Amino acid sequence: MTAFALDDPLDRGSGLPRPGRLLRAASDSIPPSSLVLLGIVSVQIGAGFAKELFAVLPPSAVVFLRIAAGALVMGAFIRPRLKGLAWRDWAVGIGFGVTLAVMNLSFYEALSRLPMGIAVAIEFLGPLGVAVAASRRRIDLLWVGLAGAGVVLLAPWGESASVSWVGIAFAMVAGACWAGYILLSAAAGQRFPGTTGLSFAMIVSALVIAPVGVTTGGADLLQPELLLIGLGVGLLSSVIPYSLELQALRRMPKQVFGILMSLEPAVAAMIGLLLLGEILHVQQWAAILCIVAASLGSTRKAKK
Repeated sequence: MTAFALDDPLDRGSGLPRPGRLLRAASDSIPPSSLVLLGIVSVQIGAGFAKELFAVLPPSAVVFLRIAAGALVMGAFIRPRLKGLAWRDWAVGIGFGVTLAVMNLSFYEALSRLPMGIAVAIEFLGPLGVAVAASRRRIDLLWVGLAGAGVVLLAPWGESASVSWVGIAFAMVAGACWAGYILLSAAAGQRFPGTTGLSFAMIVSALVIAPVGVTTGGADLLQPELLLIGLGVGLLSSVIPYSLELQALRRMPKQVFGILMSLEPAVAAMIGLLLLGEILHVQQWAAILCIVAASLGSTRKAKK
C-alpha cells in the first residue's frame, strides 16, 4: 500500500505550523512498528464501518463516499501539479486512478459477500504475486504453493455456506488491481513530484466511481449521518493509514515494513470478529494463516 503524508507547504507565510509538521512531531514519538500496526488497524476498522453501511447503501455507493472523502482531504493538502505533464504522464496518472477505483469497488463487493478476514486474505494474493514475480528464488515456489493451499481451504467446496464463489471472484479482481496499483504507484512516483501522483489518482478515481456511486446511492447519499460516516471511512481507510505508513517507512527498513504488513489478513479477521461478530471456522483460520505465512516468506531476503 502506497503511503502519503499531509506535509505539502500549502500554508507558508501563515505563521501557523503545517499539518505535516504536527503529524510528524506526533509520530516521531511512536515506534515505527507501532505506526504500521496502527495503520493496519485503522484500515480494517474503516472496512468494518463500511460494511456496516451496506445495510443502507450498496457497496458502490459506499466506495464513492470513501474515495470522495479521501480525495477531498488529500486534495486539500497535496495539490497535484498538472501543468507541463506529457501525455505519458497523463496516461500513467489516469491508469493509476482507474485501477484504484476498480480495486476499491471490487473489494467492497467482495466484502459484502465474504467475512472481512477472508476477503482481505484473498486480496492479499495480489501484492504477494508482485513480490514473488520480482524475486525469482526457488523457495518462492513454496510460498506460491502455501498461498494456493490457503485459497483451496477458503473455497466453498463442501458445506461452507458463509463463502461464495462470487465474493471470491471479486476479491481476486481486487487482488489483481492491487498488484497493478503497486506497479502504477512506482511509475507515478517517477513522473509526478512527491506524492502528488497519488493525489491525482485519488481525484481520477473519485470521478470514475462517481456515476456508479451516485446512481446506486441516490438521495440517500445526502443524509448527513451517512455523509459523516463516509468521511470517517475515508479517513480511517485512506488518509490516516497512508500517513502513518509513510512516517514508518522513513524510519524502518522496507523488509521489516513488508513483514508487518503481512499480518493484515489476520488483523482483518480479528477486527471482523470483534466489530462485526464474524466467526470463522478452524479451516478458514488455517487458510488465512497459510496466506499470511506465504506473504511473510516472500518478504524475506535470500541468503547470500
